[in-house]
Amino acid sequence: MTALKTFVAGLERWLLAVIAAGVLLQLFFVLRIALMAWWAPQSTAFERSQLWQHWQSGAATPWRQQWVDYAQIAPALKKAVLTAEDDLFTEHDGVRWQAIEKAWQRNQQAQAKADQGSQPAKVYGGSTITQQLAKNLLLSGERSLLRKGQELVLTFLLEQLLDKRRILELYLNHAEWGQGIFGAQAAAQHYFRKPASQLTTLEAARLAVMLPRPRYYQQHWQSSAYLNQRSQAIARRMAATDIP
Repeated sequence: MTALKTFVAGLERWLLAVIAAGVLLQLFFVLRIALMAWWAPQSTAFERSQLWQHWQSGAATPWRQQWVDYAQIAPALKKAVLTAEDDLFTEHDGVRWQAIEKAWQRNQQAQAKADQGSQPAKVYGGSTITQQLAKNLLLSGERSLLRKGQELVLTFLLEQLLDKRRILELYLNHAEWGQGIFGAQAAAQHYFRKPASQLTTLEAARLAVMLPRPRYYQQHWQSSAYLNQRSQAIARRMAATDIP
């Protein structure tokens, strides 16, 4: 009986320690996000993980990332990214549940087709710009229900503590546009030899289409017919997209 009581007491202490650690972690996230209202983070968790992987592999990949203020990013790029990735950005509260459900259904169908043939399953995403920012800023790249739950919590915090303009500014300054290329300024300089403030409609649309698979399109920048066609389609739709 004494041994059982000791075990239960130990289990209770362990659970309390886990709960306390979880609460402290959430408070840490709240503080980090609140500071981002005026502080520009130098790097994200995703960027650091990529840099670590390059270092471990011995690769000498150049690192390009330069923060520019919201006003120094062409409105065309803001419109293009929202048109391609999240056209209801200014209207939703961070999560589009119907889009997540639709993406899950499409992924199930794609996996079923892949199981019947030799082609890998195409993965569809239903994440908003805010969700993508939450994941890249503060979380690891692992896929699990716990990490997805934390992503939703961070998405809620971002929407509550920052305005839409700041969320988009953070996203555009840290989005990946190729191997070691992060942020709108680095992407504009690398692909078009100009600052992000001077991007044209078609140039902006081309960068926006790259976002789901930036390293792939970096390698197929000139040869991808899909990149060309999709860019023109996004450019035609951009006028109807609102930006903060």
